[in-house]
Formats: sequence, structure tokens, C-alpha cells
Amino acid sequence: MTTLKERVSNSQELNQTTQRILVVDDENSISELIATSLKFVGFDVRTAASGAQALQIAQEFKPHALILDVMLPDQNGFEVCRQIRSEGQKVGVLFLTAKDSVEDKIAGLTIGGDDYVTKPYRLRELVARMRAVLRRVSVDSAGELDQDAIAVGDVALDPEQHQVVVRGESLALPLKEFELLHLLLANVGRVLTRDTLIDRVWGSDYVGDTKTLDVHIKRLRSKIEDDPANPTRIITIRGLGYKYDKQRTA
Repeated sequence: MTTLKERVSNSQELNQTTQRILVVDDENSISELIATSLKFVGFDVRTAASGAQALQIAQEFKPHALILDVMLPDQNGFEVCRQIRSEGQKVGVLFLTAKDSVEDKIAGLTIGGDDYVTKPYRLRELVARMRAVLRRVSVDSAGELDQDAIAVGDVALDPEQHQVVVRGESLALPLKEFELLHLLLANVGRVLTRDTLIDRVWGSDYVGDTKTLDVHIKRLRSKIEDDPANPTRIITIRGLGYKYDKQRTA
């Protein structure tokens, strides 16, 4: 019978930065107003005034999401979305337009849009909808967890055997703590938002206290950290969520 150490596979390290949003609208006053609102709540924002410019900026900026006007001077927003999707980019798309017919909304969502907001709109609603889009993108990009064993530094986890080894010692974890640790280890070095962690561990329909996540993180730290009061494995990223520090892979 193989040991957990023998079954461990190398983890892929994924980097996470501040969430980036590209606002695409040919009316400069509108794009700047939206950009200012998003920057105010902590997003990194760029603007573009045409479809071609948006595609060019997207290649370099690599946004997590787009706010995309449907009516652009060179090509419509639907075509921009289609091209981005065809390139396999995992990016959220929120269409922003004065076209409010049911047919237009269906077309936008069918082509790959995540949300469709019609003008006029309230900036607070737009920001809230963008956050919802980013939550869905974050959950999707975390990927499905496979059943391969994972080792990060002196912490190893075997999903099939429901086994955890820390510093050479076997550690029994309740189910939710195990699932939480599995998700963090599988995304080592990458920030997972609170919403992503709650959706993946407790389910998207969870309506309980979000402090449940903090309680489970605290319990995990008490079991795997050398000094739980000063964690070096499970790191809090204020305003976002948590990550398992990739430096622990050394």
C-alpha cells in the first residue's frame, strides 16, 4: 500500500493580483465615471473607446472582467465578447447598453455575457452587479478539484483517503475543514475570495453567517500553523479572502 508521501503530486502555483476591470465605452464621460466608481472601491481599472482598442488592451492588461458597451464605433460589443471567448480567456463580461429588448438581452447572454445592464442605471447597482460577475468568474477559475494527493511544504493531503499529514504526523480533520484545506492547497499562492471559499465548501445556496468561514480558518490554523497567532501558511488578504502561501513550498 502506497503512502501519502508517495502519492503526492506537484501543485500548480497560480498568482492572484488586484481584480482588474476593463471598461469599454465610446463615450469618454461615461467610461471615466464608471472607472472612477470602480477605483474608489478598490478595483484596478482601464478604459477603451472601441472594440479594437479593447481587444488590444485586454491582451496586455488581462482583465478579470469587462464592462462592455454594445454599441461601439468599429464593432459591436457582442462581437468583442465573441472574440474574447473564442480565444479562451476566462473573463467576466457585463454588457452595458441602451438596447433593452428581450431579444437583445438573450443575444448578449447567449453569446457569452454574464450580465446585461440597460441604461439608465445606478452606479451602485453597476458595482454590485460587477462584484457578482467577479464572484462567478472566481468560482469557475478555481477549477474542479481532482483526487490527486497534494504536498505543499510539510503539509500533505490525500483526498481519496481523507488523510492529512503535517510535519510527518497524521492529522484528523472534520469534513468542512478538510475541504477548505484541500481547496487552499490546490490553489497554492492564489488568493481565494471569501465568496469563492463559501460557495465551494458550503454551497452557493448557503445563507448562514459568513463568520463560519473565519471560524474554520481559525481552527485550521490551530492545527497546521507553527504559531497560529502569526500564521505563515494560511494568510489573510484583507478585503478579499485567504491564500495558502506559496513560499511554504520550499
